[in-house]
Formats: sequence, C-alpha cells, structure tokens
Amino acid sequence: MAGDPNEEPEGSNWSRRKQSLVSDLALRLVNGDLESRIQAARDIRKLAKASAGTRSVFAAAGVIQPLVSMLGPSEPGARESALLALLNLAARNERNKVKIVTSGAVPPLLELLKLETGSLRDLATAAILTLSASSANKLIIAASGATPLLVQILSSGSVQGKVDAVTALYNLSTCKHNFTPALASLAVPSLLSLLKECKKYSKFAEKTTALLEILSGFEEGRIAISNSDGGILTVVETVEDGSLESTEHAVGVLLSLCRSCRSKYRELILREGAIPGLLQLTAEGTPKAQESARTLLDLLRDSPPQQRLASAVLESFVYDIASQVESTEKAAETAKKLLRDMVQRSMEMNMTRMQLRAKPSEISRKISGGPARS
Repeated sequence: MAGDPNEEPEGSNWSRRKQSLVSDLALRLVNGDLESRIQAARDIRKLAKASAGTRSVFAAAGVIQPLVSMLGPSEPGARESALLALLNLAARNERNKVKIVTSGAVPPLLELLKLETGSLRDLATAAILTLSASSANKLIIAASGATPLLVQILSSGSVQGKVDAVTALYNLSTCKHNFTPALASLAVPSLLSLLKECKKYSKFAEKTTALLEILSGFEEGRIAISNSDGGILTVVETVEDGSLESTEHAVGVLLSLCRSCRSKYRELILREGAIPGLLQLTAEGTPKAQESARTLLDLLRDSPPQQRLASAVLESFVYDIASQVESTEKAAETAKKLLRDMVQRSMEMNMTRMQLRAKPSEISRKISGGPARS
C-alpha cells in the first residue's frame, strides 16, 4: 500500500549527503546570484521527481518561497526554471500545493497567463491546473480573476494549453459565480470545437461537457451553442457515443436548451437526429441521465401537429434501440415498456399542467416548499 504522499521519508532512505544537498540548494536559492538560483531550481526540479517524500523534504527546507519569488519580473529562464520546479514539487502533494498558493504564486502566474504565446504561458496554465486541484486553493484562484484568462486560452492557446485550461476551469467550476454570461458566450464555441475533436468517451470529454452544461444555464451560453456550426450536433453525438458521465452532461445541455424555449430549440434538436440516442440513454444511462432523457423526449413530443413524430416512426426508433441492448426475444417487450413509460410520463405532465391552471396558488406553495435547487 502506498504511504501518505505528504509523509517525510524515513531517515534510512536519505543519506547525509542528500540532506546536505537539499540544504545547499535551499541556500543557493536565497543567497546565490541569478545564474546560481536558476541552476538550483533546475536541480530541485530533477530531484523532486524522485518521490513524494523528496518533495516534502524540499518544502521543509524552505525552497517554495524563493522559487515563487522567481516568478515575478525576471529573466525568462529564471521564470521557466522556477515554474518547472514548482510543478514537480506540487505533483501529488496537497501540502505543497497549498504552500505554493499561500506563498503568493497566483498573481505572478496570472501575469504569465496574459502573455500572448510561448512556453511560459503554457507552464503557467499547467500550474493553475495543478494548484486548482486542491480544494483549499479553489476559492483563492477563482477570486483572483483566473477564469477569464483561462477562457481566453481556450481560443488562443496552444493545444496543450487549451487542454489544461479546460481541466483548470473544470476544477474551478464548483466555485459559485465563477462564470458570467459574458464568459459563457466566449467559452462555448471553443469548448464545442474541442469536444468535436476529442473522443466522446474520454475524461476530457467529461470535463468539457460538464462545463457546457453549466454554461447552458445562461441564455448567452444557449445562444452560443445553437449558433455554433454543428454545436447541437456535437452534443447529440456525445449523447450517442459518450461515457456515462459525458452523456449525462450532454443530455443536460439539450434539456437546458429545450426547457428555456421549446419552440426555438425543439426543432433544432430533432433535426440533428437526437431521438435514437435519447431512447438508448433511457435504458443505459445513469439514473440522472435516464430521467433527463425521458423528460427531454416528452418535451420533443409535445410539439405542434406538423412537427410531431409519427407514432409508427417513434415505435420503430424505440424497437431499433431496444434490439441493440436486448436479445431479439426481449427487444419487443423492452420497446413496449419504453413506450408505455413515455406515454405515462406525458399523461402525468399533462395532468400537472391542468392542475397548475386550476389551482396555481396551491401548486406554487407545494413547489416553493420543496428542496432548493442550486
């Protein structure tokens, strides 16, 4: 069993020579000239790869603060060496991540994010990603103004920078009010472009669709999704081919669109062939995805007569999906069950609408007395 990543190594694993080397590097970071400090940072970077214990020993020797000080206005080589050393010190070490932030690393990192191009910008993005993985750091980084800069990188950064920016934004997405309507309109096209290019069942797709679901909560985000070339189609394809988590977020995006304005988005979603994937999701998705898919199917069916799917076509879709997830003998039974469930839910929704029209105040009191939604 692996030990505590923050636990210092046993003395037997560290010779006096190595302990002396750590102390010497720490002193050179503080008292050496620029070239000496750069070389010390490079040596720390190499040695910090060895183990989590090594990273803890370096932190205890006091190297983090002088490395952070090298991130400010300085020779580019000094910044790069310090960044690489800090990245290795932060790897799989919660204490070091927190120490780096409390030592004042975030402001100079944000200045590096503002650079138009270059390896320093990519390294700073990777550092924000790594540091934002710590729950203790999330609020500090989010409050610093990192989110708008990360959103800019989604459209103008290198490929690696874009990937790291998505994960960093995902890490920060738990912070309330981290996104704004303006950021939603800027981020959505880039996120959709990245989602088009990645494997829909990948971890990256899960993070991307999670961000898209959050941003679809803004009208600006929904408009950006529908206005992006192939935007809704990309989400529909994720419903069909994504992992359990990414399909859950993808159907959440479509449901957010349709709930906001059914007359506007229903036809757009139907046009992209969403029905088969949604039907499959009612049988194979997570409980939340199944519920969202059924709700969305009801919304798609609740349309004017000229747009409504013919029942025979719907039955054909249902049977086709059922035959993919069940044996031939069970496919018909499963298809009938899915159709019954859809009809039942449609009847329940119609009854709810009638009750709302008949006793709006009573129903409103029941809704207001329910659990709050975040």
